[in-house]
Amino acid sequence: MSAAQWCLKQSVWVSLHERVRRQSRRSDTDDLLQTALLHLFERGLDGIDHPEAYVLRATRNLAIDRARREKRIRFSSLDDEAGLDPVCAAPGAERIVLGRQQLARIRAAFAELDARTARIFLLHRLDGLTYGAIAGQLVVSVSTIEKSIARALAHLALALMDEGSS
Repeated sequence: MSAAQWCLKQSVWVSLHERVRRQSRRSDTDDLLQTALLHLFERGLDGIDHPEAYVLRATRNLAIDRARREKRIRFSSLDDEAGLDPVCAAPGAERIVLGRQQLARIRAAFAELDARTARIFLLHRLDGLTYGAIAGQLVVSVSTIEKSIARALAHLALALMDEGSS
């Protein structure tokens, strides 16, 4: 059986992932596991009696290597350095222009909404009212509120996507 066939037959991927995560206690568990499996593919299963144990040992060794490398190479962000400010924290001119164009598209699309849908959308998004509170205030069902919010979001999203593709 090849290494690829062994991996395809594994129904314990989640279990293997969890074991690696617990064993390494690192945030890059996916990377460690994928690298270990890549090593297994490259090497093949010749001489490996327990592929799962091989993968676990390989991920453990990779985690140890990465921890050593991280200790050796210390990175510091600019925020950590005293007296260093970013060159410019403000968005660039291109970003400002794009933001203004998107805002104009959203305003135009919002103006196209019927009055009730627009009011429901504003009550929810700006005033922070729950669907139930809006339904009670307007004397309609919660389902009507859900559909109105969905309709408004879909319309606004389509306006952004249509303009973005042209």
